[in-house]
Amino acid sequence: MEHSIGPPAVTSSGHEEVFAYWSSLRRAGQLPCRADIDPWKLKRHLPNISLIDVVRGPDGEISYRQRLAGTGLYLVYGREITGRALEEVYPGADAAYWREQLSKVVDAGRPTVGRHTVTHRPGGACPIVWIRLPLASDGKSVDMILGYDTPIGAAMARYASGIRAA
Repeated sequence: MEHSIGPPAVTSSGHEEVFAYWSSLRRAGQLPCRADIDPWKLKRHLPNISLIDVVRGPDGEISYRQRLAGTGLYLVYGREITGRALEEVYPGADAAYWREQLSKVVDAGRPTVGRHTVTHRPGGACPIVWIRLPLASDGKSVDMILGYDTPIGAAMARYASGIRAA
């Protein structure tokens, strides 16, 4: 269940707020860049925020590296994922799934949202709803992706940390 989105398709208030903030940063058809983001404006959502670097190799191949993962994502993924390459965070089929989703964001320069179950974590599977939003230093070519993941259903209570942003 993933697709390009507009505000009505977003499935939680957190996702709506992160999308609305990202959308407010767009100017004259240009994508926002990392420098446009004010963490204070997302402070309530920081535990579930991630930043993913889009790394272009000399041969044109694209790889992805988790630049930042909020503290709440430790509970979702069962470990620290900051600084890790996509293939280090996800095994086989999950890495292929995320490569496809991230590539959609890069290729189209548009947000994508979906639902996925993180199965490879200690303590059992954790279903999440996610959104990925393109960022571009030059306003056009996606070089970073802003992410927001939240556990859903029973997982939300099970993985709640009690940690809340000020």
